[in-house]
Amino acid sequence: MHSIVRRFLKTAISFLVIGLALGVWLLVRRETTGVLASARELSAHTHALLVGFVMMVIAGVALWIFPRPAADDTRYKPWLASAAWWCLAPGTTLRVVAEMMAGVAPGRGLRMAIMLGGLAQAVGLALVFWALYPRIRAAGSAQREAKGERF
Repeated sequence: MHSIVRRFLKTAISFLVIGLALGVWLLVRRETTGVLASARELSAHTHALLVGFVMMVIAGVALWIFPRPAADDTRYKPWLASAAWWCLAPGTTLRVVAEMMAGVAPGRGLRMAIMLGGLAQAVGLALVFWALYPRIRAAGSAQREAKGERF
């Protein structure tokens, strides 16, 4: 397993822990004090789990199992996967922290941080799939289809 794959998967586990901790805290607070989660808290919880955990796992597993391109394939740019991680991990962290802080002390700076984190997440996800695109190819499918095999 390549180091970038391990980085995606270990980061995903970290976001799972954060998302679960937020969820448990929101649940306990609701059931013990009657205080419902705010939209900002729900957004932080959702981004930790869906982008931080789910999308990081998807990216890591896809980078791991998709066929590697030939060494001379100029379309393949491995630095894109690293750039994707550097957008996704800090972007999601910023988004989660800023959403939680904005619920307590709203301000223009935190709204800008939330937008910056969201933009970094979007760019990171685009980079993941840009990195994966050359690896989506028909490895032997032409032969199987010629034999009449179905999918």
